Amino acid sequence: MQAWIKDSAVMVSAPRSRVDWIRTVAYWVFTLIVAYEMAAGGIWDLLRIEYVRVIMAHLGYPVYILTIIGVWKIPCAVVLLVPRFLRLKEWAYAGAFFNYTGAAASHLLVGDGANKWAAPLVFAGFTLASWALRSPVRRLVEANPSIDRRAVSWLVPIGIAVVMLILAFVTLPKGPPPS
Repeated sequence: MQAWIKDSAVMVSAPRSRVDWIRTVAYWVFTLIVAYEMAAGGIWDLLRIEYVRVIMAHLGYPVYILTIIGVWKIPCAVVLLVPRFLRLKEWAYAGAFFNYTGAAASHLLVGDGANKWAAPLVFAGFTLASWALRSPVRRLVEANPSIDRRAVSWLVPIGIAVVMLILAFVTLPKGPPPS
């Protein structure tokens, strides 16, 4: 079998190894699972079926959050499947990962057992697997390949973030918000 590899501005045909085929199949299996779960979950959320209403009530979330989440799950599923739109694809992966880890955290924080929080973590793992296994043509190319790896390039932003966190604690408002 042949694969098309982008070499500069020219597409070059190269033979595909068994590992390439396994990687491609695994990518599509994980991607289809995540995309289907996002699409089905989006429809379930928008229809506010009893199943999701009961879960949301148990977790302490208002029902209207289903509309917000449901509206974003459907485009997420589409973007994961279509070619191009590489930046949107990165956002879709991030959104799916946040959705699943947020669901797992919500179940953990209300005291649910592994039977409730394990499935969202499995889907988060599937999302990461899909992201990691995608082909180079589905990856966002780094804008600046010469990354600054000096310690100061990390220490200054981390220091600024720490100062901001300290300021946030120092400026905590007292009492209820004004009417």
